[in-house]
Amino acid sequence: MGRLRLPILALGILPLLGLAALAAYALSLPPLDLSAARARSVVVLDRAGDLLRPFATADGRWRLPVSAGSVDPRYLAMLRAYEDRRFDHHAGIDPAAVLRAALQGLRHGRIVSGGSTLSMQVARLVEPRAQRSVAAKLRQAVRAVSLERRLGKAQVLDLYLALAPFGGSLEGVRAASLAYFGREPARLTVAQAALLVALPQSPETRRPDRFPERARAARDRVIGIAQARGLLTADEAAQARAEPVPQGRRPFPMIAAHAAEEAVAADPSNPVIRLSLDGRLQASLEALATERAASAGPVLSAAIVVLDNRDGRLLAQVGSAGYLDASRRGAIDMTRAIRSPGSALKPFVYAMAFDAGLAHPETLIEDRPSRFSASYAPENFDLTFQGTVSARRALQLSLNVPAVALMEAVGPARFVAHLRAAGADLRLPREAAPGLPVALGGLGLTLTDLARLYAGLAREGRMPPPVDAKRIAGDVAAWYVADILRGTPPPDNALPNRIAYKTGTSFGYRDAWAVGFDRRVTIAVWVGRADGAAVPGLVGRIVAAPALFDAFARYGGEPTFGPRPAEALVATNATLPPPLRRLAHDEAQEGAPALKIAYPPDGARVDLGLAAPGGRTGEGVILKASGGVPPLTWMIDGMPVDRTIRRQSTWVPDGAGFARISVLDANGATDSVAVRIE
Repeated sequence: MGRLRLPILALGILPLLGLAALAAYALSLPPLDLSAARARSVVVLDRAGDLLRPFATADGRWRLPVSAGSVDPRYLAMLRAYEDRRFDHHAGIDPAAVLRAALQGLRHGRIVSGGSTLSMQVARLVEPRAQRSVAAKLRQAVRAVSLERRLGKAQVLDLYLALAPFGGSLEGVRAASLAYFGREPARLTVAQAALLVALPQSPETRRPDRFPERARAARDRVIGIAQARGLLTADEAAQARAEPVPQGRRPFPMIAAHAAEEAVAADPSNPVIRLSLDGRLQASLEALATERAASAGPVLSAAIVVLDNRDGRLLAQVGSAGYLDASRRGAIDMTRAIRSPGSALKPFVYAMAFDAGLAHPETLIEDRPSRFSASYAPENFDLTFQGTVSARRALQLSLNVPAVALMEAVGPARFVAHLRAAGADLRLPREAAPGLPVALGGLGLTLTDLARLYAGLAREGRMPPPVDAKRIAGDVAAWYVADILRGTPPPDNALPNRIAYKTGTSFGYRDAWAVGFDRRVTIAVWVGRADGAAVPGLVGRIVAAPALFDAFARYGGEPTFGPRPAEALVATNATLPPPLRRLAHDEAQEGAPALKIAYPPDGARVDLGLAAPGGRTGEGVILKASGGVPPLTWMIDGMPVDRTIRRQSTWVPDGAGFARISVLDANGATDSVAVRIE
């Protein structure tokens, strides 16, 4: 009996000694650095969280963010069945698997299975070692236990899903699923899931794009094991084996390529960037831009911007007709390019005239050969004149002479300042002073800025964020313009009265524009050459307008518009107030006398009884001017208080004291006086 005690005691002590040695070895290892393992490809997502475009890591690898919750459960079940059946129960090392591997090695005289758990494989991926030895295996085992204690099962599994090699530069199940199947791993067929389980064991020799038969054989072994362990029925396994193996790699998604690059450049440290874009709409409009540009000419590009009128956010930003199409210079984002808008700015000239009380949609305007500022004589696009037309008809036909006449009345400097205050980055030729040709596109701006200006009209004159405190027009003027543009004759591919829209063609046929809106969205389209060269026959109505209506059709739904403001005047020309029936001819204004404040005189004391107790604070100061060109803007201490086509106004002071009264006319002339209010 005494003889047996020593072996039995040894059997009890040896495991303890082994554990002690293992613990000492673990303590001797340096802390595990997970920073490199946690590096991921930057991904750009749409508003719903769907992938628009991933970017490779700094070392050229595709390692996309992924977690077990975003992977098909059948894949996870097959992964456990094939790689680590007891993953949910062991502490990082599976003693049963190690014992099985040892016995198989003794029986066959070679390594048949390694006994590695998923946790040990993660340890190898986190801390790669070139040699394959018992010492390396021991280190992996120690690291696996450490990982599970430090991170827990869920995070260890997520690390495997992100780091497992799948051939070439592909790391992680998400990158592999997109590259081999063109789909996210959330929903996989049985055959696809089995292939993704098989590849990491020998990623280079089983790559389906290079060795499809080896990939098939490895996949089918996984299917057989899954069937044997009750995960698949015989019919499911047979169907999975019959599914072909992909024999090539698909390109990663590159939707909204320009917007994605812009977002990454603006926030390079952010690994996951979410844009306001609608991915499906973006992809559909990218295809539309490609189709339209191809039908328009061999080197033409196209750009499309879609804004949500509720908050001004971008729903689509198509920068070109094919990002990778070098013949069309697709890498250039034409939504950000400064180009001449042609007649696309005319609605804002009319809106300012309506706001100033200079005109009404039914005001009559002369469309005849005219000369402005002694030397400027604009002509219409078709070199004809329509005679006397209403402002409504003039805008719908995009007549040039009426637009210039209204611009002269509004004032080009004031017009440019107004649009800039609304957030548009307008560029004048060589920073020249604004002139009357601005009405016909004599400046530059981007497609995005033009879309935002039209969104202001759609929003009852209020600009969308971030300048939503600004107005591009009053609500009445905005409604007038929208009502007019709804009546613009549509292109041949569209029904009338669906959207409010305007086209534009820049000088020399370099740019074709079309912008339209309803209450929901604003869509802007540009077609032309990215290098700015002329394209004979490139006309907004012919080239860009059909694309605009197609874009609205792809957006879907029924166009809607806001209600008519209560202050809007719906009348015929005959029932308009006399000053609004006809726009005064500009030549009568050229010889207008100098602007001067007629009352109150400079240095006057105006007694309104404000200093006395119970002073008559409701009474106002009469303001009168002579000369100048209406409309007149009255200002008190530099702040505008009234804008009117009449030469008389009233100002109600908010207290006694000194005040400077100024008046500004349509040509920029000013006069001012200083008075004391008592």
